[in-house]
Amino acid sequence: MMLRPSKDPTAIAHIFGGEGSSISGMVSFSPHPSGTLVTAQIHGLPQDEAPCSAPIFAFHIHDGEECTAPDFQDAGGHLDPEGCPHPHHAGDLPPLFGCGGEAYLSVLTDRFSIPDVIGHTVVIHKNPDDFATQPSGNAGERLACGVIRAL
Repeated sequence: MMLRPSKDPTAIAHIFGGEGSSISGMVSFSPHPSGTLVTAQIHGLPQDEAPCSAPIFAFHIHDGEECTAPDFQDAGGHLDPEGCPHPHHAGDLPPLFGCGGEAYLSVLTDRFSIPDVIGHTVVIHKNPDDFATQPSGNAGERLACGVIRAL
């Protein structure tokens, strides 16, 4: 059976890249009986055509409430209301796999409800998350950001 949200998205984040970046996209948050369905559609990601080097980008919900380019430092750290170690923060999500500068991800999570994330930020990092290094998985530079808003 195909997974579908129980309702249309009730929150979204419009994603934009830092200075000189063409990254753009949208992350939507839809209620589902088992949790929250998070769907990301991203464009303009950095590409690498070398063999065995398809780019992988860490993707997190952060606890900040602003996205100020160029470095998005005001986006805060990973959303972690329970004080869990990485990668068990509420805001830790699977990575985005770049495909010709595009990425699509849809994941079901029960780590947060939609009201928990409204007003917080979504961040795309330059490196993949190693799911081990504390506190943020050694994800590197913040490439893009968006504030989650209720619809």
